Amino acid sequence: MAEPKFHPETIAIRTQTQRTQEMEHSTPLFLTSSFVYHSAEEMAAAFADDSLDINIYSRFSNPTVDEFVKKIALLEGAENGIATATGMAAIFATFMTFLQKGDHIVSASAVFGSTHTLLTKYLPKWGIESSYFDMTRPETLEQQIKPNTRMLYLETPSNPGLDIIDIEWVSQICKARNILFVVDNCFATPAVQQPIKFGADIVLHSATKFIDGQGRVLGGVVVGPKELMYQMYLFVRNSGPALSPFNAWILSKSLETLHLRMEKHADNALKLAKHLLGHPKLNWVKYPFLESHPQYTTAKKQMRNGGGLVTFEVKGGLEAGSKFLNALQMLSVTNNLGDSRTIASHPASTTHSKLSPEEKAAVGITDGLIRISVGLEHVEDIAVDIVQALEHL
Repeated sequence: MAEPKFHPETIAIRTQTQRTQEMEHSTPLFLTSSFVYHSAEEMAAAFADDSLDINIYSRFSNPTVDEFVKKIALLEGAENGIATATGMAAIFATFMTFLQKGDHIVSASAVFGSTHTLLTKYLPKWGIESSYFDMTRPETLEQQIKPNTRMLYLETPSNPGLDIIDIEWVSQICKARNILFVVDNCFATPAVQQPIKFGADIVLHSATKFIDGQGRVLGGVVVGPKELMYQMYLFVRNSGPALSPFNAWILSKSLETLHLRMEKHADNALKLAKHLLGHPKLNWVKYPFLESHPQYTTAKKQMRNGGGLVTFEVKGGLEAGSKFLNALQMLSVTNNLGDSRTIASHPASTTHSKLSPEEKAAVGITDGLIRISVGLEHVEDIAVDIVQALEHL
């Protein structure tokens, strides 16, 4: 008999590892480094199989981690996946699994600062070259493709500029040239956007952000076709960036409220963005579901809502950005996002501070850019704190 086809909200709650003999309702936490065998022959067979489905050692697989991965794969519409200790470990493992000496990767210029560092500082050590295209000018993408291009990587919405690109259009370009298409879906989550539905090959997340949702644990996850995930499994198994079972348990339980949380994050974010439009201390306000967003039509096509991030530019540049953060009374000033608590950050002086002025300009980061990860507090309280901080400029 075929399994019932559930809605995503139900999948996130009802997908569980097999119950133990205790018949627990909520999946237990499997805090163990290894697993025992009934015989020497069974142990030998387990090591000979190299399977993702056999619990040998928690660096390889673990029931708690497997439950988290299965949920994400189902929510993203993928066949399988691999969990990692952090989001950056997920990105690095993806690069190392599918790229080799002599290969070329095309990346959107607007990516997380540490991803930029991997592309420009570390991949060249292994003979892997990279080049950037501007997501605000999609026509620059094909100009960067070379005969040895093996991967195209991007974030949409991007960090921190909230640029959007048509995933389906990029997918068509990649498929025509046999290029692996990888999307970082961290800002949207599968509750908002499913890149595989629009043609992406691989989707990855820093689960530390909205997937956890409360700033508690680190984690990363990559999902995609079974054969590609098996290749990644072998890399992660041997290189060791395994996700802690405890963190996986937290993340799996967090998925049970992901859709509810993302609806509230997005509702608050849209209301906040509209409230800040036209403020005299701001040059502009950006949010994917504002009609003023340059890629508004594309955002509406591939996103269920606009997500939980709002950006704006304060007048006065670098000094004004720092002054704004110092004047906040309720919002958290920290280098994270996707929390139940609203967070304000100033990329030019923190996450992207190591970029040159030219590099910052290329990714759309101005000295006055402020990124707000809109939390779950009452939106009026969030707006009041931001407005009073702006009055100090």
